[in-house]
Amino acid sequence: MISIIDDDDAVRAATASLVRSLGFRTSMFASADDFLRSPQVRDSNCVITDVQMPGMSGLELQNRLLAEGHHVPLIFITAFPEERVRRQAMSAGAVGFLSKPFDGNDMIDCIDKALNRAG
Repeated sequence: MISIIDDDDAVRAATASLVRSLGFRTSMFASADDFLRSPQVRDSNCVITDVQMPGMSGLELQNRLLAEGHHVPLIFITAFPEERVRRQAMSAGAVGFLSKPFDGNDMIDCIDKALNRAG
């Protein structure tokens, strides 16, 4: 199960379509809070999340998951690629940090890396 968290409906749907085309099940959420309230917090093998969202950001989500003992691999996607944010995400264990629009092959590489690390 790969969970996708993005406040942009089109990005969320396109990312889910790509992930499903690889044979994975997906769950989609418009916010980090929605994800945290769901059973997918425990059931996700990988999380793809936007960095900037209303409410809790992707980095805040990462910190919260780690603090609660959920060490699920995270892949960040962002329309505002800042090096400082990338470094922060990667140093906290993210497996990928992609700029929107991202190349599908780059996402596939990140998913492979995430699932190999998780497995």
